[in-house]
Amino acid sequence: IHRHGRVHVTKIGIVHFPRHVISPCLHRDSGPGNGTEDSVEAFMPYECNADLPKQVTDNLPQHAQTIYRKAWNSAWEDYKDPEDRRGDADREETAHRVAWAAVKEVYRKDDDGNWVRKDD
Repeated sequence: IHRHGRVHVTKIGIVHFPRHVISPCLHRDSGPGNGTEDSVEAFMPYECNADLPKQVTDNLPQHAQTIYRKAWNSAWEDYKDPEDRRGDADREETAHRVAWAAVKEVYRKDDDGNWVRKDD
């Protein structure tokens, strides 16, 4: 098996993995699982901004992405118990709502639809 970014090429074909499954931010040269095939596993929360959903990375500036990622990761832990969430929202949906709310505390959309810091 050979890795090319987020694509694995095997003897029987190409296997694509979504961003949240294989992180480009994993430190494959240190710690347990140093990048061997058996060590790659799905994980949450997000390790770095490059792991975020395309909707986030395509629209938010880097600093806003960092706010989103940190808030999402925190909410992922804080709302793991269903009774801590509002209504019937699942854990991931709740984390995304919290993350967007955190971004909106610091950023706003300008007249052109771009995300800018509120103090600019």
